[in-house]
Amino acid sequence: MMKKHNILITFIIFLSLGSCMKSEEADLVVFNANIFTMDESNTKAEAMAIRDGKIIEVGPDRQILNKYAYDASMDAMGKEIYPGFIDAHGHLMSYAELLLSADLVGCTSQKEMVRRVQDYEAKSNKPVLVGMGWDQSLWANNEFPDNVLLNEAFPETPVCLYRIDGHSALLNNAFIKLLGEFDVPNGGAVLKNASGEYTGLFVDAALQLLEGLIPKFSNAEMKTKLLEVQEELFTYGVTGVHEAGVDANQRELLIEMVDENSLSLNIYTMLAPSDANKEFARKNGIYRNQNLLIRSFKAYVDGALGSRGALLKEPYHDHPNYKGLSLSSMEELETLRDFCLSVDYQLNCHGIGDAAVSRILAMCKEAYKRKPDHRFRVEHAQLVDLAEFKLFTDYAVFPSVQPTHATTDQRWAASKIGPERMEGAYAYKSLLNSFGMIALGTDFPVEYTNPFYTIHSAVHRMTPKDYPAKGFLSNEALSIEETLRGMTIWAAFASFQENQLGSLEQGKDATFVILDRPLNKKPIFKPNYAWKTCIKGDIVHSLE
Repeated sequence: MMKKHNILITFIIFLSLGSCMKSEEADLVVFNANIFTMDESNTKAEAMAIRDGKIIEVGPDRQILNKYAYDASMDAMGKEIYPGFIDAHGHLMSYAELLLSADLVGCTSQKEMVRRVQDYEAKSNKPVLVGMGWDQSLWANNEFPDNVLLNEAFPETPVCLYRIDGHSALLNNAFIKLLGEFDVPNGGAVLKNASGEYTGLFVDAALQLLEGLIPKFSNAEMKTKLLEVQEELFTYGVTGVHEAGVDANQRELLIEMVDENSLSLNIYTMLAPSDANKEFARKNGIYRNQNLLIRSFKAYVDGALGSRGALLKEPYHDHPNYKGLSLSSMEELETLRDFCLSVDYQLNCHGIGDAAVSRILAMCKEAYKRKPDHRFRVEHAQLVDLAEFKLFTDYAVFPSVQPTHATTDQRWAASKIGPERMEGAYAYKSLLNSFGMIALGTDFPVEYTNPFYTIHSAVHRMTPKDYPAKGFLSNEALSIEETLRGMTIWAAFASFQENQLGSLEQGKDATFVILDRPLNKKPIFKPNYAWKTCIKGDIVHSLE
């Protein structure tokens, strides 16, 4: 009996000494995990200690649990942990507006599109009807729509329906009447039929004519939907978004929501190059407010390939003698470049066609001479002249692409640009090999927010339905590690945040996702979600 008593005392003393030996304190310790740190060596670990929202150490379970006294702990149940995913190109504002409009995503015909607008009208009772998300490539005839059916269904109520890429819109005659007499701005197109009548289709810069006629949603409506978008992102482990273009009012709405502590998502903001936004940059310089960072401008050099607005060096394969639309001249780009360099801002240029990408690269030559680490970006880079891939390296231009565009566009891309030009199309591996890094996003709501679609498209070059069977231009596939880096540390680098985000290392934010199931690496898509999503050590989403 005495022997058993001595053993018990010894065990208690051992536990007491073990507690005393814990030389440091932590707010939270995460253990029993499979941590992919995404550091330079791609180190794996079992545990990490967190204090004041920062990682203070990662390592084996025994090392972390024995070293730190902690206020709280999290058993990761052996699940995989990654840095919080960063969507390097998304549209929070556009997604919120889509949720407030007639949802046309996935419509398989013009008739279905009109029915959805009628259903929306019955619920919203708005004087001007706005819808978003139609895509004629999903329709049987694969042709751009006219407004005949819209005019029949809505003879008096103005209707404006934006294509999925946001680069064209279909208006009914009632809306066109609101415009009165108008001139089509440079970089825009308003289509007519063989009889010289408007078809209702307005493309790219012609959409500027609609400004002031499209009703604005209230800040209260936008806030509600932005929070819904945030929660959707958190369910997938997305903790950061590079917001690709906001006007001055939208900029102030983001600041207001951050000040209210309602938005906890890390947001890197690209400003539209308006006078008001330029004045903001002059006054504030690089603007950081908690989880909001503003230090870049967004320029549109051309339109979208699906709307035939992408600017090509040679004519469209399915539209001879037509090369697309120019939305920013070289002079305009150079002026904006000089302004961005003067306020130490990044310039991110929408460039889809090879002529647009070429113009952006040429503009960046001088930026590199004046500031080698400018990190100016080409957003999309869907078609690149084979001779110009090396210029991404020569002028230090960061490629920012969206892998799901490749698998979505594969249905019709060759018909637009021709099979002979496909070698430079959606060439993500070539872009990575040229520059050494690549930032990956989704371009939501043009595509879905789901980062696991991004991974499947980048690695296997397939849709979530595993099509095509051998992958689309599979020689341009990224490895799983390259893809994850494009969604974490390289995306952080593309926004000047590599010292704060993108990897799970000492001194960085404790912002991470614990996956519900192991990351699927096989060419068969399997859904996945975040088991827990954490920002600076705080749980913002949990399946439990």
